[in-house]
Amino acid sequence: MRLARFSYNDSVGYAVLDGETLKVLDGHPIGELAYTGVEIKLSDARLLAPIIPSKIICIGKNYLEHALEMGTPAPKEPLFFFKPTTAIIGPGDPIRIPSQSDDIQHESELAVVISRLCKDVPVERVKDVILGYTCANDVTARDLQQKDGQWARSKGFDTFCPLGPWIETEIADIQNVDIECRLNGKVTQKDSTASMIHSVATAVSWVSQHLTLLPGDVILTGSPAGISRMNPGDIVEVEIEGIGILSNPVVKDV
Repeated sequence: MRLARFSYNDSVGYAVLDGETLKVLDGHPIGELAYTGVEIKLSDARLLAPIIPSKIICIGKNYLEHALEMGTPAPKEPLFFFKPTTAIIGPGDPIRIPSQSDDIQHESELAVVISRLCKDVPVERVKDVILGYTCANDVTARDLQQKDGQWARSKGFDTFCPLGPWIETEIADIQNVDIECRLNGKVTQKDSTASMIHSVATAVSWVSQHLTLLPGDVILTGSPAGISRMNPGDIVEVEIEGIGILSNPVVKDV
């Protein structure tokens, strides 16, 4: 099932995407679904970021080759940090390059959406607290990351967390799906979730041992190698097998 958030005629709602039709939901998609009976053509609506969470937790250096390209060893335990929710944009929205940075890079990632309040979740029960999965781009001001020695500013600018195009709730084996990033049609990142150092279940369980997760919270699970600089006029696409394509233009902030 694909859960989408959309705008239509100046209103915002949630829907189940059935082919090219949005079947509008009564309220939030977390919990028991209730339909309004209204159906909207996908082409007539605008897709938004599929969820607005209370927090965005990101797992750093979760692919060995990416850790190596960053010149650091792979962490023995999941390393996590936060992005502000003000960084979220949806499919088609522009990534804005701020004046403070000269090196903005993409990081394509699988994002996990949490289904219910949870804490201290055992690895074997993680599947019970996952609503579904979506595509994410952990946009990073690499020069500021290196300058600051920590990641809050470099990863927290407005527009630095594209999400979408929807939440896919049914993936048979999340540890065996392909992730690809394309910059102006050229493949820059290509790997599989099978290459993760810490699996989705391990990462979610680890995070839940340190903080309470709320319904709708988003966990980004790390970027494969191949991070590349983006410039105004570029189009960046994150494609994850079984989910879809998240596409965003890149512009200069004004």
